[in-house]
Amino acid sequence: MTTSAAPTAPSPAAVSGSASAFTAPEPNQLRRPAFWATVVVVLVLVGLNVADHVLGWDTMWLGPLGAVGLLVFARATGLSWEQLGLARHTHAAGVRWGLGVIGVVAIIYLGGVLIPDTRSAFLDVRYHLPPAGALLTAFVIIPVGTILLEEVAFRSVLWGALARHLRMWKVVVGSSLLFGLWHVLPAIGSAGNAAVGAAVSGLGSFAHIAIIMGTVVFTAAGGVVAGELRRRSGSLWASVGMHWATNALGVLFGVLAWRLAA
Repeated sequence: MTTSAAPTAPSPAAVSGSASAFTAPEPNQLRRPAFWATVVVVLVLVGLNVADHVLGWDTMWLGPLGAVGLLVFARATGLSWEQLGLARHTHAAGVRWGLGVIGVVAIIYLGGVLIPDTRSAFLDVRYHLPPAGALLTAFVIIPVGTILLEEVAFRSVLWGALARHLRMWKVVVGSSLLFGLWHVLPAIGSAGNAAVGAAVSGLGSFAHIAIIMGTVVFTAAGGVVAGELRRRSGSLWASVGMHWATNALGVLFGVLAWRLAA
C-alpha cells in the first residue's frame, strides 16, 4: 500500500512571485508616465513659442504641424478623444456654446466701437487693414496660425494631460497660467495699441514691463473663461468659438473703428 506525500506549503518567494503577476501597479506607478507626458507637452510648447517669436518660423505651417504633433503624442500616451475634448458626442454642445459666445462678444465689440470713449481700444496698428485683408486675417490667418495650435495645446492636449493627475479646478488654473505665460514673448515684440500705449505712457521705462504683465494677466484670465467653457461643454469647440470671437472679431470691428476714427 502506497501513501501519498503530504502537500507542502508554497514558499513565500513563490507566493510573492505569483501574486506579483496579478497585482495592480501602485498609484504612483500609474501616475509617473502621466506626469512625464505632461512635462514633455510643456517643453514642446516652450520650443514652439521660441520657434515662433524668437526664430521667426512661419505660424501658418508651424501651427498646424505643432497641433498635429501634439495630438499624435497625446493619443500615443493614452489620452482618448473625449479627454481631448474632441469626442463626436460633444461636438454639438461645443458648437452651441461657441456660437453663443461669438454672439455675446460681437455685441460687446459693437458697443465698444460705437462709443467714442472706448473706440481707441480697437485702433491696433497691426490691424489697420483694408476690408479684404481683414477678412483674410480673421478667417484664415488667425484660425490657422494662432487658434488651431493654442486651442489644441492648452484646452485639448495639456488639459487632458493635467486632468490625469490633477483636480479639475487645478487643470483650469494650471492651463490658464501657462496660457498667460505663453504670451510673454508676443507681448515683448508686439506693436503698440493706441489705447494701451496711452494708458501706460506715464510709467516711463516701466511701460513695457507693465504691458507684458498686463498681457499675461489678461490672457490668463481669458484662459480661465475658455477653460470653463471647455469644462461645461466637454468640447474643444466651445473655447475655439471664444478664441475666434475675441481675436478675429477684434480685427473685423477694428476696420470699423479705424473708419469711424478717420
